[in-house]
Amino acid sequence: MDQKILDLIQDDPRYMYEAYDFVCETVTYTQERLGRVPRDGRRDPGDDCHVGGEELLKGACELAVKQFGMMAPVVFRLWGIHATDDIGELVFNLIKIERLSKSDRDDLADFRDRFDLQTALEDGFEMSAAAYSARKTDR
Repeated sequence: MDQKILDLIQDDPRYMYEAYDFVCETVTYTQERLGRVPRDGRRDPGDDCHVGGEELLKGACELAVKQFGMMAPVVFRLWGIHATDDIGELVFNLIKIERLSKSDRDDLADFRDRFDLQTALEDGFEMSAAAYSARKTDR
């Protein structure tokens, strides 16, 4: 376990450790999905690996549905994530402890009330399940 995150939870107990871990994983997942992965673990000066708030929120919903299926809304609630604002708070807390980095373009407002997170998770599962069913039927 990351001691910096444990210390952060002591100061701000709104979110569970797993929520912070998930947000870090979401950044990597979203970078990969968008083709913005840092090469050789380093970021080249001209290489834009940045993921914006809206992109990160969509990545979080996709990854949650992929990992947790129809339980995604329940998992998020257990972790203390109820709205897109919460993901922003998690991101900026991780920036504060230097687990994530911030660009000049980043702002907490990028996460404020973007969409209904619970509905997006439920809809994402329905879309994912429908795509799975369609693939099975095509065989």
